[in-house]
Amino acid sequence: MQQLTELYKKLRGSEPAVTEHLPGGGSNRAYYRMFDADGHSVVGCIGTSRDENHAFVYLARHFTRRKLPVPEILAVSDDELRYLQTDLGSVSLFDAIRGGREAGGRYTLKEQELLRRTICELPNMQFRGARGLDFTQCYPQPAFDVDGVLFDLNYFKYCFLKATELDFHELKLEADFRLLAKDLTAEPSESFLYRDFQARNVMVGEAGKGLYFIDFQGGRRGPFYYDLASFLWQASARYPDRLRRELIDEYYAAAQQFTEMPKREHFDRRLHLFVLFRTLQVLGAYGFRGYFERKQHFLESIPSAIQNLRELSINYPYLSDLLRRLTELPQFARIEQPAQSRADGYKTTDNNPYKAHPNDGPATFSKYDGVGPLVVRVYSFSYRKGIPEDDSGNGGGYVFDCRSTHNPGRYEPYKRLTGLDEPVIRFLEDDGEILTFLESVYRLADAHVERYLQRGFTSLMFSFGCTGGQHRSVYSAQHLAEHIHQKYGIEVHICHREQNIQQTLL
Repeated sequence: MQQLTELYKKLRGSEPAVTEHLPGGGSNRAYYRMFDADGHSVVGCIGTSRDENHAFVYLARHFTRRKLPVPEILAVSDDELRYLQTDLGSVSLFDAIRGGREAGGRYTLKEQELLRRTICELPNMQFRGARGLDFTQCYPQPAFDVDGVLFDLNYFKYCFLKATELDFHELKLEADFRLLAKDLTAEPSESFLYRDFQARNVMVGEAGKGLYFIDFQGGRRGPFYYDLASFLWQASARYPDRLRRELIDEYYAAAQQFTEMPKREHFDRRLHLFVLFRTLQVLGAYGFRGYFERKQHFLESIPSAIQNLRELSINYPYLSDLLRRLTELPQFARIEQPAQSRADGYKTTDNNPYKAHPNDGPATFSKYDGVGPLVVRVYSFSYRKGIPEDDSGNGGGYVFDCRSTHNPGRYEPYKRLTGLDEPVIRFLEDDGEILTFLESVYRLADAHVERYLQRGFTSLMFSFGCTGGQHRSVYSAQHLAEHIHQKYGIEVHICHREQNIQQTLL
């Protein structure tokens, strides 16, 4: 500590008036807030690894030159075990969104905006930060590679899996680990991999005006998916699926400003792979810090990480079976409370889709909730013959009137054709009225489908009517059905009633 004080004195000309020891995280570094007589402060760090400190100092200076939001290095000791940096305050993003986290993932609009700003700033760090960076300065290795992946997977095996005393076949597990490592490193990358990108490592400035990144000393060259998975699947955050999807969309759009992104389907597949890897990696860290170092908050995070595993589909057979057995161990009971039946046929639950205030207590919902999967039925019809009946008993859903749009049936070349035929499709799309009409329909339908999926409902019906049930309604019904199927991957039944045409999109 005396040497850190001397470093401060060399920088400021006098010893600090007050020194506060700051609470530590998962590392062995010690941090201190050091004040002068006027109340101005800097943060001092005492590390145990010269190489680790050297990497942080190099990266911080490089990022500062790139005008990225990181602490500025003010002074470094000759042995590089101590340094001083600008004080970014005491409020981390983790602290700023505490309310939403403690409310079970019901984040306020203000908290959601902080998350969006953070996720949109990440590509700036990853892609602009990588420009001109000498990756040989990184610690403990310059790049994300197979050896590093296997090290982390074995960290999970020895520090977490073995501590559970779950029986497993090491050679079979090792084979799947090697397949996973090969897949994770299959694509080259030139971006900066932050490695520990999480809410605790983002500082929020006064009045939420600035966001700053800290603790990037483990960074290296690597795939950008890793940091996105680290942040959005942080075990204790409990981000709702819808918010998580929105943040992924925000990231994807922001990243396109810096680099050519892969097609979205490929992007989503790769991200899913890194979510699996990151979840195993953090469980290894939680096992070491919790089981062996007895740090309580790491132990408290384990059930949330196990819950993330439950929600993943895994394409490695032995690993998939092993993780299924792991999640079924009694010490890893599910986070959400089981639904409780009531005498009136309804249920209560603590795991519901509504953004209720935590003081309101559990919501009630229909006994039909949670049955799933959702099947959507889309009809075209003629108003002359009546609106289609809903044989599911749910009342018929949405009925849209297409008669306000330009009717190709008024023109002789189209009278014998339908809305499935190319000349009619070209007529309607060149005219454009039907496209404007469907834009509004899509927004309404998407919101409804997403809520039905969230609640676990089984049936939703859309019907489109026009004069004869031949052109505009057929076009609209077919396009909505294909839109829903392509976007949500669910089963859609199409019935063009007046044309005696039926189709199922599985």
